[in-house]
Amino acid sequence: MRDNIIVGLDIGTTKITTVIGEVMPGGAVDIIGEGSVPSEGMKRGSVVNLERATHAIKQSVQAAERVSGVKVKSVFVSVAGNHAKAITSHGLAAIRRHQEINQADVDRAIENARAVPLDPNLEILHTLPQEYVVDGQEGIKSAVGMHGVRLEVDVHIVAGTAGPLLNLRRCVQEAGLQVEGFVLHALASGLATLEAGEQMQTTIVIDMGGGTTDIGVFKRGNLAHSASIPIGGEHVTADLAQILKIPMEEAENVKKRYGAALPELADQDLTLEITTANGTTHAISAFELSRVIKPRVNEIYGLIRDEIDQALGPVELVAQSVVLTGGAAQLRGAVDLARDRFRLPTRLGRPRGIAGLSDIVSSPEFACSVGMVLYGIGQDGKVPLSVFSGEQLQGQHQTTPAQPRGDSANGRPGTAGNAVGTPTSGQPAPQPEGPKGPVVISTAPTPDTRPAAPSKPKSNQPGLGDRLRKIMKDWF
Repeated sequence: MRDNIIVGLDIGTTKITTVIGEVMPGGAVDIIGEGSVPSEGMKRGSVVNLERATHAIKQSVQAAERVSGVKVKSVFVSVAGNHAKAITSHGLAAIRRHQEINQADVDRAIENARAVPLDPNLEILHTLPQEYVVDGQEGIKSAVGMHGVRLEVDVHIVAGTAGPLLNLRRCVQEAGLQVEGFVLHALASGLATLEAGEQMQTTIVIDMGGGTTDIGVFKRGNLAHSASIPIGGEHVTADLAQILKIPMEEAENVKKRYGAALPELADQDLTLEITTANGTTHAISAFELSRVIKPRVNEIYGLIRDEIDQALGPVELVAQSVVLTGGAAQLRGAVDLARDRFRLPTRLGRPRGIAGLSDIVSSPEFACSVGMVLYGIGQDGKVPLSVFSGEQLQGQHQTTPAQPRGDSANGRPGTAGNAVGTPTSGQPAPQPEGPKGPVVISTAPTPDTRPAAPSKPKSNQPGLGDRLRKIMKDWF
């Protein structure tokens, strides 16, 4: 593998993604390979089945190798879940009089900040300087070359539990690869999605994955706080699967295709008619479907608020904006609900500052894997300058805080397995023949050859609709 090739391996709960980047002269980054496969053997950022996880990693890497024509030997691996811990420590170094501060002095201050008592079961992943203080003068980004007798630094230390890290490392090694480094999921997502203006303020990056939601608070371009919530998009899917009595795979398709985090964004005229494996038929409107989704998404945002409020203070006072990214962030209305919940300008974050196969990895679900490629350029936890200088190479559009509710850029609907009637921009597709009727979703193992019964009016359909309305009454 060439020295200018950087590979990011995002091992998630629902999907494993490999992205291969090539660093061009001048620092620009071309994405030359991508491979995504369903995740196996993982749960909430931790390995639960070594053999299955190793097999999925091999498949993902091989798919990226076929696209790029490059043989992958080493990778940066994402770390997510609540086994990653973070603290902020203070370091101090004395400087001799009439001497300029040099890099050795900076390294000494950082090393003193690292010398904090940590659980012996923890392995340090990142040591990220926040800002320097020279003789009481705060807000210094680089102290090298300055004069003073007292150098101080605040350092954000990220550590991971040794056991889960060893399991991740073993899976990667069993797949025939070397671990070049572990990268915190929230850090990588921030590197890929933060815009130049957001580098000058405090921004909350929320990566909504399948099993976890990772939080990174970036202050003037530096990761200042990080945490993980053990709830993600998979939990929304599980709620739908339980209420609709359908498999998780079909519930995921229904969520992507017809779901919304805000009921007012749902198609008021759309009714889903679902036939389960035992032949039972249920009916639910898209509006009621969204009323099932909203409480769970609202719960995730509430846990994020609690985490930031307790660690840093009220969200509205410590941050200027929110960037929402990750696969689950593509749910329609997720950005709008976050904007209401955090009372801050909120946008959908997509990977940026890259060229090559940028159209393939432009979705929010690739933020972490692309971010690890960018991290590999400098490995200092900062957004590489090549991201900003290469923005003109991108052929994608960002969602702005002023975008009206319900815009398809806030979350593009996915595809639904055997459901009939593909919607576009969150709305059902027009039927070529006949009047508009309920969307039929069948999860039965074998097709029923009997003629379908005529659809009943929504108000007369028994079963799930009535039970769901009772549940909604209790919830709201």
